[in-house]
Amino acid sequence: MPPPLTIAELTPPGRGAIAVVRLQGPGAEQCLAEHFRPLGRRPLAQYAPGTPLVGRFGLPPGETVVVRRIAAPLPAVEVCCHGGRAAVERVIAALADEDTRRVDWQTWLAEKETDPIRAAAAEDLAQARTARTAAILVDQYAGALGAALVELDRRTSACVRSPDDNRRADELRAELIARAPCGMHLLEPWRVVLTGRPNVGKSSLLNAMLGYSRTIVHPRAGTTRDAVSATTAVDGWPVELCDTAGLDSALAEPLAQRSMQRAEQALAAADLVVLVLDRSQPWTDHDARLVERHPRALHVWNKCDLSPAAGLPGDERFGSPALHVSAVGGQGVEELLAEMSRRLVPDPPLPGMAVPFRREHIERLRAI
Repeated sequence: MPPPLTIAELTPPGRGAIAVVRLQGPGAEQCLAEHFRPLGRRPLAQYAPGTPLVGRFGLPPGETVVVRRIAAPLPAVEVCCHGGRAAVERVIAALADEDTRRVDWQTWLAEKETDPIRAAAAEDLAQARTARTAAILVDQYAGALGAALVELDRRTSACVRSPDDNRRADELRAELIARAPCGMHLLEPWRVVLTGRPNVGKSSLLNAMLGYSRTIVHPRAGTTRDAVSATTAVDGWPVELCDTAGLDSALAEPLAQRSMQRAEQALAAADLVVLVLDRSQPWTDHDARLVERHPRALHVWNKCDLSPAAGLPGDERFGSPALHVSAVGGQGVEELLAEMSRRLVPDPPLPGMAVPFRREHIERLRAI
């Protein structure tokens, strides 16, 4: 008995300009021919595989579609139709019967690719948010990670391992594991949380980094009550910026306390903390406690467009130079974004480098 036909929608779900439906398996071409009428005079079977054909699909007058035959590795046909859900479901309903196996595009891709790393890279590539992360995934699809793992296996499984094999294997494993944090954030954004005392300009700074007004800004302290997030790209890396309520232990009202609890939760999950300080206001003991609590934070003096208060501490207080910005005027914002990128990805992978990008890749490295 021949295997059942498999049908999959290869384009993302939701409305779009064009959708691609693939029917695969013995008899796929004959099934399509029952519903498709090429605009040319020749029947579908007389056109070479890969030739795009325009025609009508379904009962007259039918819907205009583009199809192509695929000869290998399995006989298949693809139908490019309007991307609306109704149009896609009409095509699928016409081509599929009770014996047809319907799968999502991820399952189809996993079955199509015999190499699990290539399959994972192709799946993630379809969801990449930036050109930079997509380029890294293209390298892994092309075999960069697979080749590195083969080399590591070779050096660790040799019958008589030389000192050079041991050294190179350890170096290669360490290099790959060091790139794993970058790989794990090719799809999952890095989380950057802004914190500081109330009214130091965190919300204004978030809006300045995003380029649009995501959060409400008001001169009165305590405007931000919840953790407000927005996703953007910083130097080609996906980043989720999070604005939090100002931290002030003197605020005792229940809503303020709840807001600060939310802020603490966001800080605990942060990949990078940006501690915003007000350069126009006198230094306080609360500022000092925040600096001590977040020694690895990126320290930022905001409101550099205003006259500085007297007696502000120097960079020795922070361990590294603090950045000077104006959320209102925009000064220093580009430098802040560049420093955030450097802190998040201090050693970006070069083109062609192997980068582990799934948790199973890291587990395999540690097991070798």
